[in-house]
Amino acid sequence: MSDRRNNVIDRFGHWLDNTTPGDGVHEELTALQEMLNTDRRSEAETKIHEAFYKELEFGTGGLRGILGAGTNRMNIYTVGKATQGLADYVLKHFPKDPSVAVSYDTRILSKEFADTAAQILSANGIRVWMYPETSPTPMLSFAVRHYKASAGIMVTASHNPSMYNGYKAYNDEGCQLTSEAADEVLECIHRLDPFKDVRRSGAGAPITMIDQTVVDEYIEAVLGAGVPTDCKDLEVVFSPLNGSGLKPVLRILEEIGVGKVHVVESQREPDGNFPTCSYPNPEKKEALAEGLALCRRLETPDLLMATDPDGDRIGIAVCEPDTQWWEPDLLTGNEVGLLLLDFLCANKELPEDPIVIKTIVTSNMVREICGRYGLEMREVLTGFKYIGEIIGQLERDGQEDRYFFGFEESYGYLSGSYVRDKDAVNGAMLICQMAAHYKARGMTLTDRLKELYDRYGYYVDDIAEFAFEGSAGMAAMAAVLGSLRRDPPEDFAGSPVESFIDYMHHDTGLPRSEVLRYTMANGAGLIARPSGTEPKLKVYLSAKEKSKEASLAATQKMKDEISEYIGKNNA
Repeated sequence: MSDRRNNVIDRFGHWLDNTTPGDGVHEELTALQEMLNTDRRSEAETKIHEAFYKELEFGTGGLRGILGAGTNRMNIYTVGKATQGLADYVLKHFPKDPSVAVSYDTRILSKEFADTAAQILSANGIRVWMYPETSPTPMLSFAVRHYKASAGIMVTASHNPSMYNGYKAYNDEGCQLTSEAADEVLECIHRLDPFKDVRRSGAGAPITMIDQTVVDEYIEAVLGAGVPTDCKDLEVVFSPLNGSGLKPVLRILEEIGVGKVHVVESQREPDGNFPTCSYPNPEKKEALAEGLALCRRLETPDLLMATDPDGDRIGIAVCEPDTQWWEPDLLTGNEVGLLLLDFLCANKELPEDPIVIKTIVTSNMVREICGRYGLEMREVLTGFKYIGEIIGQLERDGQEDRYFFGFEESYGYLSGSYVRDKDAVNGAMLICQMAAHYKARGMTLTDRLKELYDRYGYYVDDIAEFAFEGSAGMAAMAAVLGSLRRDPPEDFAGSPVESFIDYMHHDTGLPRSEVLRYTMANGAGLIARPSGTEPKLKVYLSAKEKSKEASLAATQKMKDEISEYIGKNNA
């Protein structure tokens, strides 16, 4: 323990001595140093420990962390060190005409971090293609592919609370880095001192702003992945949740001819503080509150749609004519994905030998729909990057046209191969086309969903989330996972566990991952995994009973039991 404490103190002192007055980081460190000499010493020591006990982990999703000073925080120095590591990787693998595309969302310091990355890349002789304003994650993936860039950087923390920011790294295919590439970049990063080894200035390669023609080509690619539908009778309320989705989503809705679009004014403009919702996640009802309030005032909309800050996820609510907007149906990511898959299968020309891709935590009803329409279904680990990897492999094999649709339960969808990440602009277009299609037949999306349940069975999927903050929380979460692994429960909700798969230690045909999967004799399922973006343990629950009520009851019983189990093992 004393060695760890000494390491923290050494890192703190190194940063205090080497940061630059006026950079914001130095001032925060100085304030902590002053606190050590007051009656707030214990508070200062805790803050220093949390900021310096480890480095931000660079994985397949890049970096993500709380804004602030320290090795375990997002700041210009941790961003600089990561960018230098990525630059070293790019120069090794792409020595001829290396280039990187850069984009950023509306979060606090996103532009500053993007500028920092661009300057370091340029100083390393790497050409930079950079969006001149906030742009969604899928547009970054598109830019990498358009320019045939060596890599890409998207500055975002997706749907995390406002105190977070992050840094996604993409490969030359426009897909988030594979595990192998991320490990190699991490090796490069670990060799660096953030103050001595990062090239931040000097004559370098050009930094070129991405022009409007690239945006136009992206929009055309999105349109090409849709289902031409008459949308003039559709009325929609839209919120970008103060993020980067406003312009591209409004443009795509105009392009497909949506009759009326109302924007939630309090969430229209870019604002990394997210003043109307502390957690800008379109999966959560709290984030939709402002949009629902506007729907109630208007009374006439068919849909509410909201995109997350970096514009790759989209959530919706549907109005039932007999209830209006005081009791809307908030559809889950699974439900929207199932509706879209069914809609596309029935209304879009299928390619030869079509492939649908879902993650292991996404609804098993996908298998039923694919079986009906004759599509091949492939299953991957959680994270859209794994869907992107399969699209990339199909492209390399000359079979890119086989890709038909992919989605994950966390509100991410993609119906075209023009990018390698989920795309909320694509999702907004498809959802509106689908809603207009059913409205013309006197149906809502909820009506169609009921028909799917009647045909395929009452699949219900739910999720339980358990927060584990700070260093103590991470240790506690590891202990809970260890207990679930060493002594797996014999039954859940009264049904025996029929199979147990440990994706870290069992041969599953997928990459090793900290995922535990339990399948019960009655067909119910439970999957536990740490979140890749937040300090949380996520537990995914699924059931298929004779009625939706029975399935809901089954998943709730499993949720209660796993909550009790984790509570006991985290006491």
